[in-house]
Amino acid sequence: MSNAASLSASPGSILTITGPTAVGKTEMSLDVAETLDAEIVSVDSRQVYEELTIGTAKPPPSAQERVPHHFIGERSLHEPLSAGDYADAANKRIRTILDRGHRPLVVGGATLYLHALQFRLADIPDVDDAVRNRLEQRLDEEGKEALYEELQEVDPVQAEKNDPTKTQRVIRALEVYHGTGKPLTYYHENQPEPPFSYTTVVLNRDRQKLYDRINQRVDRMLDSGLLDEVRAVMDIDGVQLDEPPLSTIGYREPIQHLRGEIDYDEMVQLVKRNTRRYAKRQLTWFRRYDEYTWMDAPNTTPADVLEHYESE
Repeated sequence: MSNAASLSASPGSILTITGPTAVGKTEMSLDVAETLDAEIVSVDSRQVYEELTIGTAKPPPSAQERVPHHFIGERSLHEPLSAGDYADAANKRIRTILDRGHRPLVVGGATLYLHALQFRLADIPDVDDAVRNRLEQRLDEEGKEALYEELQEVDPVQAEKNDPTKTQRVIRALEVYHGTGKPLTYYHENQPEPPFSYTTVVLNRDRQKLYDRINQRVDRMLDSGLLDEVRAVMDIDGVQLDEPPLSTIGYREPIQHLRGEIDYDEMVQLVKRNTRRYAKRQLTWFRRYDEYTWMDAPNTTPADVLEHYESE
C-alpha cells in the first residue's frame, strides 16, 4: 500500500492512533500520516498550550515540518480548553481538513478528550452554584447515606453506577437533578451523536519496557531543561499553578521542588512513578472500548496500521 488513493476506508471514518504515554505514537503517526497525505489532529490536553513544551513531550519542530499538526501550542495557559470545548473545536478542524482534500489522523492519549471527540459528552446545562452549596450543607447535616438514598429515588440508573462512598459524584448527580429538573441519566441517554466515525488503534508494549521508556523520557526532559521551563511558567502572571494543566504529572512535582517542598531526587522519583501510574490508568481506560484494536508497538509497522484501517 503506497499511497492514500489505494485506501478504501469509508468517507467519514477517521483513523486514530492512541496508547499510553511514551509508547511511540509520534513516530508511528508521522509515517502513517505521510502515506495517507493526512494532517495530524493532536488529542493532548497539555500540548495545546504554547508555554508547555518539554514537560508535554511535544512533537519536535522537525516532526511538525514533516506533517501539519493541529492543537499543538495553539492556546495560552490563560485560555483553558476543556474536553468538551476541544471536541467542538476538533470537529470543526476535521471538517476543514476534509474540505481541503486531506485526511485527518487523530493522534494522542488524553483519554477524556478522545472520548469527547469520538463519542461526545452529555450536554448538561450549567447549574447555579447555590444548588451545590445547599447539597454540601445537607451532606454535613444529613450524611452521605441520606443523599445516596435520594439519588436512588430520583435517578436509580445513575445511583446503580455510583459508589455510595464517592460523595462528590453523588452530589454532582443530585446537583443536575435539582438544577435542571432532569436526572443525569437523561442527559447521558440523549447526548448528541458525533459527526464522524473512527477506526482506532491502541499501541501497547510490554509493561516493563514501557516503564523503562517512561523513565528514560523523564530523564531526557530534565536534561532538556524542564526545570527552566517550569520556572518560566511559574513567573507568568495569573497562571493557576494548582489547577490543570499545571497540577498534572510532570509539572506538579517540579513546582513542588522549586517551592522547596521536595528535594530533586524525590521530584525525579515522583515524576517517574506518577507517569507510570498514569500509563497504567490509560491502558485500563482504553480497555473499555470493544471497538478499539490493540497492536504491539515494537512489532507493528505503519503498513500494518494502514492495512487495518483499509479493512474496516
